[in-house]
Amino acid sequence: MDKTQINETLRRNVAQLAQQSEKELSMMPATVAPLPSVEMVKRIVALVKNIIFPDYFEKRQPDEAIRSYHIGVAMEELLRLLTKQIAHGLQFCEDCEAERTKEEVYREAEQKALQFIDSLPEIKRILYTDVQAMFDNDPAAPNYGEVIFCYPSMNTMTHYRIAHRLHELQVPIIPRIITELAHSKTGIDIHPGARIGEYFAIDHGTGVVIGETAIIGDHVTLYQGVTLGAKSFKYDEQGNMLNIPRHPIIEDHVTVYSNASILGRITIGHHSVIGGNIWITNSVPPYSRIQQSKAIDVAFQDGAGI
Repeated sequence: MDKTQINETLRRNVAQLAQQSEKELSMMPATVAPLPSVEMVKRIVALVKNIIFPDYFEKRQPDEAIRSYHIGVAMEELLRLLTKQIAHGLQFCEDCEAERTKEEVYREAEQKALQFIDSLPEIKRILYTDVQAMFDNDPAAPNYGEVIFCYPSMNTMTHYRIAHRLHELQVPIIPRIITELAHSKTGIDIHPGARIGEYFAIDHGTGVVIGETAIIGDHVTLYQGVTLGAKSFKYDEQGNMLNIPRHPIIEDHVTVYSNASILGRITIGHHSVIGGNIWITNSVPPYSRIQQSKAIDVAFQDGAGI
């Protein structure tokens, strides 16, 4: 092809794509500050994993003094990266105060990063309850180490527990990036705003969806394809969708089997078992056993179909 034609095609399309349409401008953040870096957020998650599970994702350090040194180095890097990314998130947020100086934003970001680091012992404690729950619920798990090192549910829950704490600290956008990283890798979609108790297990996991306002108690097990979703949405007088509680409440000691859909602000009572492929839009009392009707065996003769 003629070189002049190639260059003209490139120049024409560059010129068109460099122009911002009204629709594009309306969707862009008001600030021109740097946006959060997905690669740096990945590094933040990796650092937290190294701190919480120090013998699994970096070289094992059996000596406590050496382990303390490596955790300390990781924590210093975590504070630096997290402060910067939170600051970018605060500047990205359209609802944030526009009059604040860069120094004020970074001070707030550093404070939130320190509050997150203060939460690491509790995040570690609750993640080990998730490890225990997965091990107890899966006879194929030969040891705890394999659960930590290999299971997609633990990868997802590590991302979720980090993201949820940042969400509680009102850090914009970063929590959603973290949970979407896990979603893209494991197929498990948990909104960082969901509240999930201790000893939580997801067996297999692919296709699980947990909405923003879902509340899950302790000792709950979900299987693949489970949806804890909204049944409908409410709007204000201007037609804007309201962000109100709209996802289920799952009480303690509940098991939900594969491909069940539990929709709306309903309650599944404690110690209930929800069978597979069930559609539930009404609350269920404690100790319930919900399952499909038994299959009907129909015989066909002379080639007759359904």
